[in-house]
This record gives sequence, C-alpha cells and structure tokens, in this order.
Amino acid sequence: MGTRILILSSHEAWYDQLLKEDNTHPDDRERMALFFIISGNRDLYQKRSVIYNFKKHHILDCLSNREVDFSSGGKALIRLGFNLYNGYSDEDSSPFSLMCHLDGENRKLALDAIAIRFAIR
Repeated sequence: MGTRILILSSHEAWYDQLLKEDNTHPDDRERMALFFIISGNRDLYQKRSVIYNFKKHHILDCLSNREVDFSSGGKALIRLGFNLYNGYSDEDSSPFSLMCHLDGENRKLALDAIAIRFAIR
C-alpha cells in the first residue's frame, strides 16, 4: 500500500483548479508536479499567471521578470517546478541550493512534488 501525500483542503482545491484550467492529462506528471508546487504556496498561486501560460500550456520566463517580486524560497520552488517540468537548470538549481532557501513546510512541498513527478508514492 502506497503512502498518500497529505495536502490541506485549500491546497487541494487550488491544485484541482490548476489541473482543470490547464486540462492536464492524468499521465502528465511533469505538469502535475509543477502545479502541485504552485498550488502549495499562497504567493506562487496568486502569481500563477506570470509563472505559467494556461492558454498556451507552457512555463513563462518569470525568474528574470523584474516586475514580479518572488522571495528566495519562491524562486527556489519555481526553479524546482521548472526542473521537474522540463529539466530546467541554472546556476541556482542544484538540490542543495534549492533546499537551503526553503523552510520546513516548503521543503515538504518540494519533496512531495518530486514524489509526484517520479511516481514514488
């Protein structure tokens, strides 16, 4: 019997909303992991339209957009989400670099997203 990922009701509702808005295929673990991250962090969820284009179904270059302010933890989560989505990598996307910018709650979110992407649970 596998372990279920426990998420809060608001996280679950936001996650379901993103999957529905994107019309994500049930086997698309890449997008599911990205949307799990976005929906699990209130700031990222509120800024989702600058992270992902739901009409064209692709990520946006939000990390270099100076008009949008992300915390260091938010940037780490976005980098991880992009990496799980398409292998994105930059000088700040090593596992150590990503995890050291996250608090305990967001580290759990990151690990759960990795589990979704690689069907660990």
